Amino acid sequence: MFLGADLSSIHEVEDSGGVFYHQGLPADLIEILTANGANIARVRLWHTPTWTSYSTLDDAKRTMRRARDAGMALMLDFHYSDTWADPAKQIIPAAWAAIRDPELLSAALHDYTLTTLIDLHACGLMPEFVQVGNEINTELLMPGYHDGAVINWPRNALLINAGLAAVREAGRRTGTTPRSVLHIAQPENLEPWFEAAFENGVSDFDEIGLSYYPKWSICSLYEMGQAIAAVKQRWGKPIMIVETAYPWTLEPGRVDDHLLGPDAVVPAYPATAEGQRQFLIDLAQITVASGGTGVIYWEPAWISTAAKPTHWENATLFDYEGRALNGIEFFAQGVQP
Repeated sequence: MFLGADLSSIHEVEDSGGVFYHQGLPADLIEILTANGANIARVRLWHTPTWTSYSTLDDAKRTMRRARDAGMALMLDFHYSDTWADPAKQIIPAAWAAIRDPELLSAALHDYTLTTLIDLHACGLMPEFVQVGNEINTELLMPGYHDGAVINWPRNALLINAGLAAVREAGRRTGTTPRSVLHIAQPENLEPWFEAAFENGVSDFDEIGLSYYPKWSICSLYEMGQAIAAVKQRWGKPIMIVETAYPWTLEPGRVDDHLLGPDAVVPAYPATAEGQRQFLIDLAQITVASGGTGVIYWEPAWISTAAKPTHWENATLFDYEGRALNGIEFFAQGVQP
């Protein structure tokens, strides 16, 4: 069972003055997580962002090196964009924006994926898991925000399969076995999306990645488990929750308009440190009971600092002073009866 954390913002937080505490003492973030049972690190990669120096390949390598040195497995999350990719936007990187021919575009995606993975292998950082896109509910490499248009599946399948083929080729060239992951947001979208994908020839992948946030899903925890079990039974692919989070407070910290506000709270789990902990433990137990292979918490350390306040500060696993909350215990306790 994989239980871990997305660590993509670790250097941005540290560089802006963020300090983490465990049992009253300052400590290295990754040491805190692994000491509490975290065994996998997920790392975001943007193509060529011009608005930030983070989530670049160099930044990702730094994070991956720290996580691997601490004994964690690695999941690389290709966004195939210069900025955030999610169901609302899968915006093509500027470097590829002029490419109109889908065949040429798929070749660019393939070559970028392949060269990145070979580079990582040369650094001793070949990831165990490779996401071919992030929350790819809509169509890859589009010019702007999703406008509600139906997915052009022949084009979309060509692009996805190019990325999957690159992961396979990287493994063959390096003598490694990275596992490819296709990542969809919210459990209610799993069956419709993968049914369309298989119908259009997208099948040579290893794992399904799922985002589950109660704020954006119509599914309860129980229904999420049902969705995982149904998809695994139908297509036989392992499923991992690669993004989830839950607020530990609704009180303002450095900001007062948090992304996970009252609409993110499930009645059975109050927005308290204990409510967050119990939600995560129950989520992990339901996931494994349904046949899932793991749970990754999204950005548990993206705390606010004086220099860099963040709207995610109430959804971390650390309080407003950087002290570890008891929600961090889910890494070790999430699969216990």
